Amino acid sequence: MSRVTCYRCFWPEPLCWCRSITPMATRTRFVFLMHPKEFKHEKAATGRLTHLCLSHSRIISWVGFDGDQEVQALIRDPANFPVLLYPGREAVNLSSPEVPPANGENPLACFRETLGTRTLTVFLLDATWALGRKMLRLSPSLQALPRVMFTPSAPSRYIIKQQPHPSCLSTLEATHELLLALQQAGLDDYPLPEQLLSLFQRMQDYQLRCASDPAMAGYRRGRYKPPSERILPRGRSGRRRRNVFQKPDA
Repeated sequence: MSRVTCYRCFWPEPLCWCRSITPMATRTRFVFLMHPKEFKHEKAATGRLTHLCLSHSRIISWVGFDGDQEVQALIRDPANFPVLLYPGREAVNLSSPEVPPANGENPLACFRETLGTRTLTVFLLDATWALGRKMLRLSPSLQALPRVMFTPSAPSRYIIKQQPHPSCLSTLEATHELLLALQQAGLDDYPLPEQLLSLFQRMQDYQLRCASDPAMAGYRRGRYKPPSERILPRGRSGRRRRNVFQKPDA
């Protein structure tokens, strides 16, 4: 007989996370665009845990979002300032200090002025990098959004999954870093900065215990290598994958 599942966190009821989570109120609205594979099959999906920690957030599951009425309504709402969290040369780095540059306007100051009194609405692609790129390719309306990024304060803490680069982060870690950057920029408050990372560590500790227990069927055997010991996968060109969160001129 299958175990009873909590349909908020999607973990078995004896392991339910919900009672230990305090939803945080933020000025920023977070919209997690979750690939169906994450939504249906990924038990350790960090996007779902992150959503439970943020009272002003929403999960929407699909692949292409141009036909999604809720996504399009959020984008068109004049009270919102919709942006996509995605690295690149055109993205505003919210971790950058707001100082006047020598060659013109400061991107962060311009971002703040454009935002004005509207609600910052951040869309995050919750999927593997390969699936996330596909979701973006199938959603021209997301491609057209202004982009934001951050400079990570630490490499990924993910042990139970391989990241394509140490600076590639899980959805939970990316949201944590984004909230730190927003608070530093004076654009939001981050009332419980330890909660997300604490949940992330607890989730991984449980998975590691299962992996080391010979009585637990369905888990891998042997220890997980720490991220520093892993060899990065190669792309189709045969080269190591690049750091997608690196500074544009790096």
